[in-house]
Amino acid sequence: MQISWIQKTTLLDYPDKVATIIFTLWCNFRCHYCHNFEFVLPEKAKKFLNDLISENAFFNFLEQRKEFLDGVVISGWEPTLQKDLYEFVKKIKDMWFLVKIDTNGRDPALIRKMIDEKLIDYVAMDIKNPIEKYDKIVNADFDKNNILETISILLEGKIDYEFRTTIVKWVHSEQDIEDMAHLIEWASKYFLQNYENKNILNDFFKWERFSPEELRLLKKVAEKHVEKCNIRS
Repeated sequence: MQISWIQKTTLLDYPDKVATIIFTLWCNFRCHYCHNFEFVLPEKAKKFLNDLISENAFFNFLEQRKEFLDGVVISGWEPTLQKDLYEFVKKIKDMWFLVKIDTNGRDPALIRKMIDEKLIDYVAMDIKNPIEKYDKIVNADFDKNNILETISILLEGKIDYEFRTTIVKWVHSEQDIEDMAHLIEWASKYFLQNYENKNILNDFFKWERFSPEELRLLKKVAEKHVEKCNIRS
């Protein structure tokens, strides 16, 4: 497991839980406004290979925090790219921690397997754009059927989940927000996350954040299709 960084305690990344969050290397997407691209691009990320956190060190840390932590968030860039993710998650569950996975939905079979075997407790999935416009954001080859299948798996409601979209002014229109919310029709939780203007992969674009008033309008648009929509700004 290629662990690039650990945040020892988070009260934000696992709803209503005290958790630690680990970040893995690599991603299959190249989102233009990615603000942690050093861990994504191979020519950048390889410099971290000599400084990865060992599994032994991580599990020793968990053992010492059993009385304090509720769960572990596995995030990063795209955790399902890690070949030993399944085995790694199983070890965490054997220690009786809750497990949350952040994913872009690239591997529905693995998500299904971990849900069916009760190895994960929460999934947060990024929705980048209406499916017919995904390539404009991700800037890489991808299988849209995998994205759609992962959405469908989560909408079955067998596990706690959320969908979330980082939204950017001049990139996402009001219609895009409605189309994305329609894509996840009746989802229990959908979060709109305002873009952060820092350390961007492709900074030649004139990215802009939405104003609070604009965010409230987009929230109302999304609420027509999902049970609950909130803003993260």
